[in-house]
Amino acid sequence: MLEIMKNIDWSPLFISLKTGILATIFAFFLGVAAARMIMRLNNTAKVVVDGILTLPLVLPPTVAGFFLLLLFSLRRPFGKFLMTQFDIKIVQTWPGCVIAALVIAFPLMYRNARAAFEQVDVNVIYAGRTLGMSERKIFWKIVVPMAGPGLASGTVLAFARAIGEYGATSMLAGNILGKTRTVSVAIASEVAAGNWDVAGFWVCVIVMISFVIVALINFVSGKNIKNVNRWM
Repeated sequence: MLEIMKNIDWSPLFISLKTGILATIFAFFLGVAAARMIMRLNNTAKVVVDGILTLPLVLPPTVAGFFLLLLFSLRRPFGKFLMTQFDIKIVQTWPGCVIAALVIAFPLMYRNARAAFEQVDVNVIYAGRTLGMSERKIFWKIVVPMAGPGLASGTVLAFARAIGEYGATSMLAGNILGKTRTVSVAIASEVAAGNWDVAGFWVCVIVMISFVIVALINFVSGKNIKNVNRWM
């Protein structure tokens, strides 16, 4: 194991971590905004929009990657427009890693945020309106803090999903060492090349990261349960 650590290229870990962090930041704000927006819709619109936003969670990641490839390919109108007008290329680049991870991780953040918002006591919101607070202030000063544990769990889950993403990432960003090869892509590549020791090392790394993430989720959930029991 020590010999492997001396000779290994650590770039997949760094790429995975920075991809996961950036994708999680975007997923947090987009997920919170989407959850807030959908709470204002009527039941029919809510079912349709919720289904669309949740779709990447149930689709195979390769299907999501296929749609992203269709969207951002230089042979397609939008991808060609980004390249010609802004000199932005998504396919086989690190931004492609971030976008793929964001698309796959977003539903987890959105679903957790929505569930957390639905558990907020509406009487507290009415009290805030009675005191003359604006809707924006009520949301950030009352709703978000009360939904904090759910938002925290969603953030951790989104990060876990982002750093472990493989299917959509491999299709959109490819497998370029030092550029787009994440830990998940590296595991598949090393197994295909017959380098089982290196693949096993990366498996150990991702298992340890996953264990830390699960521990964080349990910590957040346990803290919330402890507070509820204390209140009861």
